[in-house]
Amino acid sequence: MPEQENILFHTALFKQVSPEQAGELIEYLNQGVYNRGDVIFRQGSTDHRMYLLESGRVKLIRESADHRVQLLSIHAPGEMLGEIPVFDPKGGPRTASALAMHDGTQVVWLEREVLFHWLDEHPKVAVDMLQVMAGRMRDNNERISDLVFMDVPARLAKTLINLASRFGEPIEAGVKVPHDLTQEELAQLVGSSRETVNKALMDFANRGWIARDGRSIVIYQPGMLIRRSRR
Repeated sequence: MPEQENILFHTALFKQVSPEQAGELIEYLNQGVYNRGDVIFRQGSTDHRMYLLESGRVKLIRESADHRVQLLSIHAPGEMLGEIPVFDPKGGPRTASALAMHDGTQVVWLEREVLFHWLDEHPKVAVDMLQVMAGRMRDNNERISDLVFMDVPARLAKTLINLASRFGEPIEAGVKVPHDLTQEELAQLVGSSRETVNKALMDFANRGWIARDGRSIVIYQPGMLIRRSRR
């Protein structure tokens, strides 16, 4: 695990402590390697582990009783996963499933008892973790507001800008965003139907703002997308 420690030291779990103090906890981390489509944890399970993503990407999905699937979020290296049942005083089941998006995705996890003992000794870490969870609550509230007040093209523009800020790769013509999502998953992330999102994508492409390239999108005019997201 030494080659991954630099990533872990920048997560909310470790950034307030020294490398020596972090080393006390690293020995309790369990590591797993997952290939594309593998389930890291499953909705409804009752384990109490918190996960940290070391490499690759992970998507969180929620499945309804009639087996419809909703993509909730995408996570990048250094981010926490699955913290809800860890801190839920009722010890409820997991509210979503986590799936690896790339082959060789590396994840580490901690059992709740070990984590709580660590937080007792390093209370500043708990503040950082609360800030992460507060940020996610803010994002969720903003997403609900967007669904109510923004039309689909505006939500799509905002989603593309967000993906570009997190995963974009600068190229000569603009920014390439390898989102690695199916058309249906991109539509779920926007909160609309695949047909409506495809229509908006075609409109953006016809205006010269973007171009589609398989499971990537090249953004030529990010400023226009930002303006469209604010209308």
